[in-house]
Amino acid sequence: MKIYVGNLAFDVTEDELSAEFGTFGKVESVAIPADKFSGRPRGFAFVEMASKSEAEAAIEGLNGKMLKDRTIVVNESRPRTDSRGSGSYGNRRSGGYGGGYGGGRGGRSGGGRQRRY
Repeated sequence: MKIYVGNLAFDVTEDELSAEFGTFGKVESVAIPADKFSGRPRGFAFVEMASKSEAEAAIEGLNGKMLKDRTIVVNESRPRTDSRGSGSYGNRRSGGYGGGYGGGRGGRSGGGRQRRY
């Protein structure tokens, strides 16, 4: 089961997280995403645990706990949605530029003017 860990201090390491979660069961993996431009950690992580019961115990035991002077947020990881707009923005932009922009200039505007006058 995958767990989201938020509000992390930027100097927390994967080994430290693995040790914290390891007290509740077997840790399969730990991932701390880094910013693609600066390379700095983004302040959150994903921890994968072997069983659902161990993961739930870790969530219960670590949510709201202090880790390196920060109160961490620990909960079950949910699937990523496109509500941020990163994936759909790229699609909309390329679709708009490729079809809508070219079609809009020749089709909609031109056709609209002819009908109005």
